[in-house]
Amino acid sequence: MTLLRRKYTQEYKQEAVVLVQQSHQPVSLIAKNLGINESMLRRWVKEISEPSKKAFTGNGNPRDEELARLKRERNFLREAAAYFVKPPK
Repeated sequence: MTLLRRKYTQEYKQEAVVLVQQSHQPVSLIAKNLGINESMLRRWVKEISEPSKKAFTGNGNPRDEELARLKRERNFLREAAAYFVKPPK
């Protein structure tokens, strides 16, 4: 069984945090109504309230992005080499 990881946009996260900050309801109830995990919503609130960090910067780290870029380039070069190795018709 594979678990699907849901991705939320930065705007969605910000709106959820605003809802928590402006509402008089408990975080657990807001999370339940949004269909998300309570601990995840609490983490979003904490992340946006820390002034030293930029909230919701993205998924993954630069090393993973660089590795993915290099793999795409390698695959392209393999396909190009295979194309030029084929004998002419």
